[in-house]
Amino acid sequence: MTSKPKVQTTAGTKATSFTPAGPLTGRITVPGDKSISHRSLILSSLAVGKSQITGLLEGEDVLATAAALRAMGATIEKSDDTWTVHGVGVGGLMQPDTAIDLGNSGTSVRLLMGLVASHDISVTFTGDASLSKRPMGRVIEPLSTMGAEFTARMSSDGKACLPLTVRGLCPAVPMEYRLPVASAQVKSAILIAGLNTPGVTRVIEPVLTRDHSETMLKGFGADLTVETDKDGSRIISLTGEAELSPQKIKVPGDPSSAAFPVVAALLVPGSDIVVENVGINPTRAGLFTVLQKMGGDISFKKKRTVGGEPVADIHVKHSKLTGIDVPADIAPSMIDEFPILFIAAALAEGTTITGGLSELRVKESDRLSQMAAGLSLLGVDVTEREDGLIITGNGELIPGGKKNAAIETALDHRIAMSFAVAGLVTKKGATVDDMSPTETSFPGFADMLTALQDSTK
Repeated sequence: MTSKPKVQTTAGTKATSFTPAGPLTGRITVPGDKSISHRSLILSSLAVGKSQITGLLEGEDVLATAAALRAMGATIEKSDDTWTVHGVGVGGLMQPDTAIDLGNSGTSVRLLMGLVASHDISVTFTGDASLSKRPMGRVIEPLSTMGAEFTARMSSDGKACLPLTVRGLCPAVPMEYRLPVASAQVKSAILIAGLNTPGVTRVIEPVLTRDHSETMLKGFGADLTVETDKDGSRIISLTGEAELSPQKIKVPGDPSSAAFPVVAALLVPGSDIVVENVGINPTRAGLFTVLQKMGGDISFKKKRTVGGEPVADIHVKHSKLTGIDVPADIAPSMIDEFPILFIAAALAEGTTITGGLSELRVKESDRLSQMAAGLSLLGVDVTEREDGLIITGNGELIPGGKKNAAIETALDHRIAMSFAVAGLVTKKGATVDDMSPTETSFPGFADMLTALQDSTK
């Protein structure tokens, strides 16, 4: 590999180029887990008293959740590395003065829809152009059954989108709901609504999704049980009109963020890195399992439990990867990591087949189409299917496309970071049209790549 500039921003534009520049080495940390950060703020705001949070992800998405909770009465402050939340208690939310802008955060709007649904307030949520295209029907359906009323803008294809107004009902109606599609956000929205709902709210989950909500609800003192029925479905029961106790929370590093340096180290020859203090909850660790099956040298050191969540340091060395058929049932445990897996597949020897990923079409962008288009631009053999991609690699550097042709990210942070990593293993480098969306989940991402490269000098 040459020693070209690693990260270079094109003057007068938002485009950034990433090129090969030697092995990645060193020890790093990644930002706090986004899912846990959102939930820690929400549940702390519903507790009575003072909660303290360290390791909170200070990306735009989580800050949008904090601002929304302040608008509804919670006191949220930061001092040094600690966030302090003075909660209003379950049922204590206040009517906000204006509409709440949640930027690009789908997690914020879906969880907060559940929060408002069982309170006697009316809240209008807005967002940026990308968030305003994302469908909200799968959350509206169960929350409407609990008694909340929704007014939403209808898209050209008849889907309910932002701007959206939620009129909560108090007391709301408890219910039993079987998730038609695996979705931790829908599950969590219902459980959060159930906190201020008399009786038992029950969610039946046929396919296991990330379980941070259940773990954290128990930690705050909610009366919640999880059982498994004879067909393997999880039955989550929450007794409402809860009283939550304030907590001290330490947020581990986000495995979805760790995915990018992990894959980069696997792909760049000579690399040897450690990503410290990463959450390895089994409902989130699917990518690491898949990469190991592809031949990735990934090991977990200093395994421990922090705040009920399993945590470890991840040691990664450059590896020769082989394409595999990725089982569809692993998708819920790595749904946000498929974009970076596609980059790994492009450098693997042989064919990688993925399916069961229709959920990726309704993320911050249509991630299947965006990744297929970007990979094609770089000369990768990729076939787009309705629910997945088929990628054939030759085990060598990605060919690279037309010089200076920028890959379109559609304002999607995971698309941007995935092609930044691709630039490190592409013969001609890769130019990403806009890296600013990475601030939603991984502030300082480009600086992290540069630090790993510079540590060899």
